[in-house]
Amino acid sequence: MTTVYTTLDSPVGEILLVGEESATAPGRIALASLTLPGQRRGAVVRDGWRRDPGALAEAADRLRAYFGGDPVRFDLEYAVRGTDFQRRVWDALDALPYGTTTTYGRLAEQIGAPRAAVRAVGAAVGANPLLVLRPCHRVLGADGSLTGYAAGLDRKRLLLDLERRA
Repeated sequence: MTTVYTTLDSPVGEILLVGEESATAPGRIALASLTLPGQRRGAVVRDGWRRDPGALAEAADRLRAYFGGDPVRFDLEYAVRGTDFQRRVWDALDALPYGTTTTYGRLAEQIGAPRAAVRAVGAAVGANPLLVLRPCHRVLGADGSLTGYAAGLDRKRLLLDLERRA
């Protein structure tokens, strides 16, 4: 399987976009991850990966628009693997409207999980390999506080502020 990557300058630092071959994706490449600088468990360029900005141009264009203040919907094809539970949580994240926030408890309710599953929901949100695109930055603590973001709370605050201004 071919893995391609490119980087993109942004207000949150240099973004690493990684794509994998896909028979169904436009251009035959589906987005596998988006990593911000210093991100916990973020992707790193590996031997054998090929730099190919053109293969990830659509994702890069949408990110540029997003950082320019446009309320972009990231309806790209993703090549992301996760458990059934993680996928349910990630689908709920994908459905969050631009500029809105939710809590881990509300996400648990939305996917039909018991209230006691809030920590599991938090773990699934934290395992999201598509920061910014899959808007885990829109998830807040029960009291509305900024909590847990794999790329740091300063970046989470910046993304939320960007969406509020738009």
